[in-house]
Amino acid sequence: MFGKFGGQFVPETLMNALIELEREFMKAKEDESFKNEYKYYVKEYSGRPTPLYYAENLTKQLSGGKIYLKREDLNHTGAHKINNVIGQVLLARRMRKKRIIAETGAGQHGVATATICAMFGLKCEIYMGEEDIKRQSLNVFKMKLLGAKVNSVISGTATLKDATNEAIRDWVTNVDDTFYVIGSVVGPHPYPTMVRDFQRIIGDEVKEQIIQKEGRLPDYLIACVGGGSNAMGLFYPFIKDKDVKIYGVEAGGFGVNTDKHAATITKGSVGVIHGMKTYLLQDEYGQIMPVHSISAGLDYPGIGPEHAYYHSIGRVKYEAVNDDEAVEAFQYLTKEEGIIPALESSHAIAYLMKLAPKTNKEDIIVVNLSGRGDKDINTIFNVIGGIKDE
Repeated sequence: MFGKFGGQFVPETLMNALIELEREFMKAKEDESFKNEYKYYVKEYSGRPTPLYYAENLTKQLSGGKIYLKREDLNHTGAHKINNVIGQVLLARRMRKKRIIAETGAGQHGVATATICAMFGLKCEIYMGEEDIKRQSLNVFKMKLLGAKVNSVISGTATLKDATNEAIRDWVTNVDDTFYVIGSVVGPHPYPTMVRDFQRIIGDEVKEQIIQKEGRLPDYLIACVGGGSNAMGLFYPFIKDKDVKIYGVEAGGFGVNTDKHAATITKGSVGVIHGMKTYLLQDEYGQIMPVHSISAGLDYPGIGPEHAYYHSIGRVKYEAVNDDEAVEAFQYLTKEEGIIPALESSHAIAYLMKLAPKTNKEDIIVVNLSGRGDKDINTIFNVIGGIKDE
């Protein structure tokens, strides 16, 4: 689907399910009643359109172009994840599936899935690595409050990769009555395309909002990238606008020259993971390597195949930001604009802090604020050790 990237590298038992899913998704995309139902719930239940906020303080401080923040953190459940979950669960209901499963890293996708399942009265199970359960205990509590069963995964590094493995195993076993709601633009076809199409509402809104505010398209787009769904949602509507420079920001962890990072494109190579061909972090024998990021949502050894394609043709540039830079950006945005960002989004803000001073005053920069930082407060507290009174 995306040059040499993507595909369907799955067990034979899943092929019929993927063929059925693609057929129903293509029908739904052309069905006005389905499209209207999706628009209704993202507006009336989630609260779209989200604002495109002019960050006046950041613009003055960084002394470059005008900075706008796309406030996906203001969605119901606190992140962009719900855009995709609403679409996939509506599709599951259309296909008469009674049971929903999902994987989650930072917990935002798990909370969004549990929320929509609660609203529609569907049985829901979430797979989550034990390490992420420790880091994101607040979101685990929310999922359980919403009625979901949270399955702790202890294999491997007990993070998102391992949770995804277990969710796929569940799907293979229960494919007849179960719909697997994948949380990013990853997995076998048609998932990367489907998730992108449900997330492109971010970029479509930005395009309309920035023309209303500035009368023209932005010069720069910036978004964080783990699997890459918030980034693809922002980028996709601008891909053919060649004058718009696009940056995806990966998790550099302790540094890309260490073995503690999740910079998949920066340091990875082409291989197969979770049913798709893409860039991933692997050793010389093709074994997937452990990854690290202070942000649970970016702690993934692969990247969506469409991102791999845009990297291969040079349309999108991918940069890495380290943990300490993300923590600094977390505090910077909180103090300067009164907005507490998710640690994932903080990676995008950290790259903005490097890029903006190099831009011209007349330039326009849009950063996608993919989620809010309530879930990361304990992590930040443990890193900076509290705040002294002034």
